[in-house]
Amino acid sequence: MSAPSEPREPYAPRAPHTPRAPRTPRTPLDFIGIGLGPFNLGLACLTEPVDELNGLFLESKPDFEWHSGMFLEGAHLQTPFLSDLVTLADPTSPYSFLSYLKESGRLYSFYIRENFYPLRTEYNDYCRWAAAKLSSIRFGTTVTRVVYENESELYAVHTTAGETFRARRIVLGTGTPPHIPQAFQDLGGDLLHNSRYMQSKEALQRKKSITLVGSGQSAAEIYYDLLSEIDVHGYRLNWVTRSPRFFPLEYTKLTLEMTSPEYIDYFHALPEQTRYRLETEQKGLFKGIDGDLIDAIFDLLYQKNLSGPAPTRLLTNSALHGARYENGVYTLALRQEEQEKEYELQTEGLILATGYRYAVPAFLEPVRDRIRWDGRGRFDVARNYSIDTTGRGIFLQNAGVHTHSITSPDLGMGAYRNAYIIGEMLGYQPYTVEKSIAFQEFAV
Repeated sequence: MSAPSEPREPYAPRAPHTPRAPRTPRTPLDFIGIGLGPFNLGLACLTEPVDELNGLFLESKPDFEWHSGMFLEGAHLQTPFLSDLVTLADPTSPYSFLSYLKESGRLYSFYIRENFYPLRTEYNDYCRWAAAKLSSIRFGTTVTRVVYENESELYAVHTTAGETFRARRIVLGTGTPPHIPQAFQDLGGDLLHNSRYMQSKEALQRKKSITLVGSGQSAAEIYYDLLSEIDVHGYRLNWVTRSPRFFPLEYTKLTLEMTSPEYIDYFHALPEQTRYRLETEQKGLFKGIDGDLIDAIFDLLYQKNLSGPAPTRLLTNSALHGARYENGVYTLALRQEEQEKEYELQTEGLILATGYRYAVPAFLEPVRDRIRWDGRGRFDVARNYSIDTTGRGIFLQNAGVHTHSITSPDLGMGAYRNAYIIGEMLGYQPYTVEKSIAFQEFAV
């Protein structure tokens, strides 16, 4: 009989958010990533072990933060955990979501949970964990100008701190800022975009009435959250959307094949006019509401109305044409599109779940003539994700729905795009880049 083994030390994961000191980069750099959302963070993870690439990532925020204003209790990603920063490019990477769970001591709990979809707060914590392990990231660094130096054939990236970094290539990952419709700009009062919901929730619930404008997942999550506590605070709650109904996210498996290399090839080769038409038509494929959440909202409405009509309204087909703010009250000018009738709605609290829109960063102005633009003044993004006239100098993360379809904002395609960009920078592929994964054929 073998001797008993020594007792094991209790599991003690390392502090996950103790950032490594930024390394002093060799110059010139191979590339500079500007902005650090999940996509550029994934690029940082995938390039960390590649000795042939020397990169630096600059982020204006003091630490990684991803939609913290929407950390509602129980809110989860709409893509499975395999759509993490690295796994679909490199399943063996130490920066995978499963590695994070293991180091955090929660791998078995996640396994027993039997749910593929990480909580939104959990995903943010995972990204912070990964960022803390990397030495190629500089937080608190704001880029002011990007200039191309013809003599050296390098991009010079200038910062507010007076630093200048030079690199052969730029990878843009500045993300899409919150969109405030024209009718609400400079309106006054304390209206807010949904990106600041959690920070403003307590003040909102002290108002007599709250109106939510929007039709996507964020709007639905906020409506459910406010409806849950409507009895506690006694406010009136309105949900206004110009959509004819509350559209569910289409999440069938053959539709999901549209997030594939083949569909990118097909979509990118279409005429520009056709791509723009499809961009509008396909919004329901990535901006719809989780079907289970729609059902949960109905069930909660049923429950809240058992003892009489709850003080809440859901208004569809209602397009916003104007707004004014007086004496603490917003008056919204609305039009019921199918009836062609104008009406007004008054509210004290106002939440705009009006999405995000890409804005070309001002720091690109000095290199504007080196960038390709399409017929509508947007980036003409090449199939290899470059936007510069050489096709190898400036690469774009996200912001390419008009050229790369619904794959552009999809977290699950982030690792694929990064593997593709890495291959373009190196001239060979250190990570396998799939070319064909779909059962269906998109092109004749």
